[in-house]
Amino acid sequence: MLKVDFHTHTYRSKDSVTKIQELIKAARTRGLDRVVVTDHNTLRGAREAFEAAPDLVIPGEEVQTTEGELLAAFVTVEVPRGLEPLDALKRLKDQGAFVSISHPFDPHRSGWKIETLEQLAPLVDAIEIFNARVIRASYNQLAQEFAAAHRMAGTAGSDGHHPSEIGRAYSLLPEFNDAKTLRSAIRLAQVGGRISSPLVHLYSTRAKIIKALRS
Repeated sequence: MLKVDFHTHTYRSKDSVTKIQELIKAARTRGLDRVVVTDHNTLRGAREAFEAAPDLVIPGEEVQTTEGELLAAFVTVEVPRGLEPLDALKRLKDQGAFVSISHPFDPHRSGWKIETLEQLAPLVDAIEIFNARVIRASYNQLAQEFAAAHRMAGTAGSDGHHPSEIGRAYSLLPEFNDAKTLRSAIRLAQVGGRISSPLVHLYSTRAKIIKALRS
């Protein structure tokens, strides 16, 4: 079984200053077999990380739509922010990416309408059922219940914006080597990990301040 963190960020995200080597070191230290780098609306960090550790890193992207965010793995072509959900999903699917939905029931970070989630459910490959950065465990519970009701596969991720968060939440699943085999493996995934302290959000605030001062 592979231990995979499906949701991580590097300094290429606006709210993180995690260096590529810091992310790689943290992932290896915590026993991850794969880590999906999903910076906000960019592939730059994922590409840098993949070049540095192709055995560990899966290039991905967290895409902000006009509602919530899509979380994709095996992305080869960057998808811009601000598209309608179905348009963004089409661009990801057209390139063969594996697509999940980020923290769908977190009211502080989602923006998804339930009607849109119902529409996306049969079209995406999975939904994030365990995000370590939720303030309340009930947000993950709602995602798990939605997944069960719609017979959807679930992903888990730290949503780590700081090296100390990497691997905090993860999925255990059979071996896979591309988006196609991941779609089969994710059906057998088990979720592990724990929710981070709410204080981890200060890492993101600090990163935004640092970048604002540098600009």
